Amino acid sequence: MSRRITLLFLAALLGSSVAGAAPQTSGIDTQYFDSSVRPQDDLYQHVNGKWLATTQIPPDKASYGPANQLFDEIQDRLRGIVEKAGQAAPGSEGRKIGDLYASFMDTSRINTLGLKPLAAELARIDRLQSRAGLTQLIAHLAEIGVDTPFDPEIDQDHRDSTVYALYLGQSGLGLPDRDYYLEDDPRFKEIRAKYVQHIRRMLEFADDRSAGEDAEAIVKLETELARVQWTKVKNRDPIATYNKLSVQKLRALAPDVDWPVYLRSTRLHAARDVVVQQPSYVQAASAMLRTVPLSTWRAYFRWQLLRAYAPYLSDKLVDERFAFFGTVLSGVPENRPRWKRGITLVDHGIGEGLGKLYVAQYFPPESKARMDALVQNLLAAYKSSITTLDWMSEPTKAQAEAKLAKLTTKIGYPTRWRDYTKLTIVRDDLIGNVERANRFEFDRNARKLGKPVDREEWFMTPQTVNAYYNPEMNEIVFPAGILQPPYFNPEADDATNYGAIGATIGHEISHGFDDSGSQFDADGNLRDWWTKEDHEKYAARTKALVAQYDAYEPVPGYHINGELTLGENIADNAGVAIAYKAYHLALGDKPAPVLDEFTGDQRFFLSYAQSWRDKTRDEQQIVYLKSDPHSPDKFRVIGVVVNQPPFYTTFDVKPGDKMYLPPDKRVTLW
Repeated sequence: MSRRITLLFLAALLGSSVAGAAPQTSGIDTQYFDSSVRPQDDLYQHVNGKWLATTQIPPDKASYGPANQLFDEIQDRLRGIVEKAGQAAPGSEGRKIGDLYASFMDTSRINTLGLKPLAAELARIDRLQSRAGLTQLIAHLAEIGVDTPFDPEIDQDHRDSTVYALYLGQSGLGLPDRDYYLEDDPRFKEIRAKYVQHIRRMLEFADDRSAGEDAEAIVKLETELARVQWTKVKNRDPIATYNKLSVQKLRALAPDVDWPVYLRSTRLHAARDVVVQQPSYVQAASAMLRTVPLSTWRAYFRWQLLRAYAPYLSDKLVDERFAFFGTVLSGVPENRPRWKRGITLVDHGIGEGLGKLYVAQYFPPESKARMDALVQNLLAAYKSSITTLDWMSEPTKAQAEAKLAKLTTKIGYPTRWRDYTKLTIVRDDLIGNVERANRFEFDRNARKLGKPVDREEWFMTPQTVNAYYNPEMNEIVFPAGILQPPYFNPEADDATNYGAIGATIGHEISHGFDDSGSQFDADGNLRDWWTKEDHEKYAARTKALVAQYDAYEPVPGYHINGELTLGENIADNAGVAIAYKAYHLALGDKPAPVLDEFTGDQRFFLSYAQSWRDKTRDEQQIVYLKSDPHSPDKFRVIGVVVNQPPFYTTFDVKPGDKMYLPPDKRVTLW
C-alpha cells in the first residue's frame, strides 16, 4: 500500500483493522488495580499496585514485567523450533541451528574438556613477548568477540549516509561503567573488591600462578582506562564523537598501535579513513600499550578471553562468572536454565536463520498489515502536530515534514534474510562454533567497506521483544517479537493499542527529532537543519526535562541522570502525546465506547501505565542508572503523564493532587 494515503482513509482503516467494529475486550487488566491509590496521586501504583505487591521476581531474572513474560513465551516457542531443527538435512541452515544448540547442551563433553578448547588462544596470549606483537593480538581478539581497549565498528558514515565508514571507539572495561571504578561510593567499593576476587579465581582456573597479583594489576589497568574514557553523557553527542582521520593522522594520534597492521589483520584495510569517536581516549590508551608492563597486558587479555568465553566452558567457570556478573552486579540468585542460555547463543550466532523459522510459524500476515496501518496513522499525527508547534519556525517545520515523509518503517521481519552458508557449525565443538560465529559476524561487517549501504539490513532479530529508530537510515523497526499482547492486542479496542504499542511507535518516530536524532537530516546525514532560535527554544524545554528527571530517586541515594536519559525521556513524552492524537484521529467523528466502565481516554492512559509494569532488583537498577539511557519503568509512566494536558482532563487532576504539575512547569514538545 502506498504511504501517500489520505489522513481520512488512514483513520477509517485503522479504526476497523485494529479492533474491529465491536471490540470484545477493553484490554485493561483491572485485577491488579490498587483502589487505595487514586490515579490522580500515582497512576502507576493505581494500575499496578496489587501486581507489585504480590509478584516475586523469578530467581533467574534481574527484573520482571510484561516484556520478560513475553520473552519467556517466545523462548518456549524457539526451543521447539531449535530442537526440531536438529533433525534437518546436514549442511542446511536448520541443521546448523540445531547443531549449535546441541553443542551447547552437551554438558558432559564440555565439563570433560575443561579449558582445553581455549588452549590455543591462551597460548597465543602467552606468546606475547614484545610491544610489536600487541597490535596483532588486539586485532585477533576483536575478531573472535573478546574485548580490547579499542572497539572497531562498521556503520554508515554520519556525514555521508550513502557509504560505510570504520569507527573506532573506547572499550575494554569489565564493569558496567567508568563510575564503578572511579566513584567513592561504598557499594562500588565493595563491588571493586569482589571484582578483584572474581578475576583472581578465574585466572586460577587457567593455572595462573600469580593470579592474585595479576588480578590487582588488571583492575588497576581497567581503572586507568576508565579514568580516560568519556562519560556516557558526552558520548551521546554525535558531533563530538565524529572525528574522521586519515590512517596517517591516526598513527600520529596513537603511535603505539601499528594501525596499518591492525587494519590488515582485521581485513579492514579497505578503510581510507577512520572515525575516531573519543580521540583523547584513543591517544591515552595507545600510550598505555607502551607504559604498562607486558606481563599486565598478558594477564589482562587472558582475563578478557576468559570473561568472554566462560559461558561456554565447564560448570565451574560458568558458575564463577555468574556469581559475580549475575549475583554481585545484578542481584540475581540463580542462573537461567541451560536450555534458555542455549537459545540465546543460537539467537546471537544464527539469529536471522532462527527468526525466519519463527515468523513462518508465529507471525501471521494479518498482524503485519495491522501494524502497517497503525504506524501510518502515527506518522499522520506527527505531520499534523508539526504544523502547530510553537517552538519550531516555518523553515525548520518544512524540513521536519520532509524528514517525516522520508521515514522508512520496517515491520515484523526483513525482506531479505541473512545468508549463513559460509558459517561452519560442528556439533561437538562449542568453543569453535562460538569463535567461528563471532568471526563470521566480524567479517560480514568488514566486507561492507567500499560497498553501497544496505538499507534493507536489520539490527534486531525478528524474535526480539524491542524496537528501535536508526537515525542514519531514518527508519523505525518493529520486530515480530513485540507485536503481540500485551503491547499489540488485536482483540482489544483502539484506545488500549494506542496506549501501548502506539506510544512505542510514537516513541521511536520521535527519536528522529530528539536532542540527538534531530541532528541528522532526512537522508540520515549529520547536518544542522534547525535555526538558531529553534535550538534555543528546544534547549530551554529540554533543560526543564533534565531537571524533572534528575529529581527522581528510584533507589535511595541513586538518582536518574537526566542528561543521560534525555533522548529517551523526550521520546517517551512525545510518543504518548502523538499516540493520543493518533487515537483521536482513528476515532474520527465517532465517540469512543465505554468498556469496563472506562472511557476511551481513560483506557489509553491505563493501558500505557500497565504496559510498563515492572519490578527490578536494586543492584540491577543501579547498573541501569549508570549505564542505560532509559529511565526506570515507573518513571517512564509518572514522569510522562504529568506533562500531558489530556491526562489532567481525563482524570480530573487538580491542584493538591500528587500528580499535579502547574501548567507552566509541564514540558510539552509535541
